[in-house]
Amino acid sequence: MIKVLFVCHGNICRSPMAEFILKDMVSKRGVADQFEISSSATSTEEIWNGVGNPVYPPARAELAKHGISCEGKRAVQLKASDYDYYDYLIGMDKMNIRNMERITGHRAGNKIKMLLEYNNQDIPISDPWYHGGFDETYRDIVTGCTAFLDFLEKSEKIQ
Repeated sequence: MIKVLFVCHGNICRSPMAEFILKDMVSKRGVADQFEISSSATSTEEIWNGVGNPVYPPARAELAKHGISCEGKRAVQLKASDYDYYDYLIGMDKMNIRNMERITGHRAGNKIKMLLEYNNQDIPISDPWYHGGFDETYRDIVTGCTAFLDFLEKSEKIQ
């Protein structure tokens, strides 16, 4: 089982989009049974009294345009123990990576990377919360998830 955790600031836009895009991709490739995929936040801004907010409506709408549902997803916060549980902790930008390192107590490297690093790009997935380009964010996440799956295939972790 390959355990993947996507991480962004609030867990209402980018990381849940990545979670459900990758779930859709592995399902279409017929390898969903080889994966556990989730997402979390580095902050508690979208979590109130222990209950996380749902996926932000424009992010949910962008996923729906592509036939992907994120029904029931609510924001959760990254925990230090997630480092030991997950095989891959994938952040969306460098601030996410710094906060992931702080929370888990581990440095970026084999387990902690930015999503587009799998596409040999040292650039962030821009936050549509600020610019409103949910279609652009969707495309960048698809690029990163495709490259991540290619990496896993080349590493012979999936067939």
